[in-house]
Amino acid sequence: MNWGMIGAGVVMGIAAMGSAIGIGIAGQGAIGAWKRCYLNNKPAPFLLVVFAGAPLTQTIYGFLLMNNMLAKAKALAEEAYKTGGLFLLGLGIACGLSMCMSAIAQGKAGAAGSDALGETGKGFTNYIMVVGLCETIALFSMVFGMMVQL
Repeated sequence: MNWGMIGAGVVMGIAAMGSAIGIGIAGQGAIGAWKRCYLNNKPAPFLLVVFAGAPLTQTIYGFLLMNNMLAKAKALAEEAYKTGGLFLLGLGIACGLSMCMSAIAQGKAGAAGSDALGETGKGFTNYIMVVGLCETIALFSMVFGMMVQL
């Protein structure tokens, strides 16, 4: 059995789970902010969709890393060099968890940003910067995961 291919699937699966959780958290914040706007007869900012959808990108990063890992796993299988498969499994778990936690943190930051923007109508740039900082962790995980396989 090629453990590297399992690792490639794991990175995608764990990253996608994080995206789902993060979107759920950020979405709850956006819906709550919209509700308060409607109750106060204020315009509901459409920009809150940005916060709600931000954690989706971790699934994309997981997919990109998965494809990279699959290519490496196939090369290992053809060479009959099986020891690298366990490394790829470990890499998939580590990078997937990192992306997952990044998406959850991003969802929490997005929920707080939605709450603040919905209430004040100000500060979108500042709030999105914090969401972007959470994003950076997932980007680093993807890039370093690709680099370490070389």
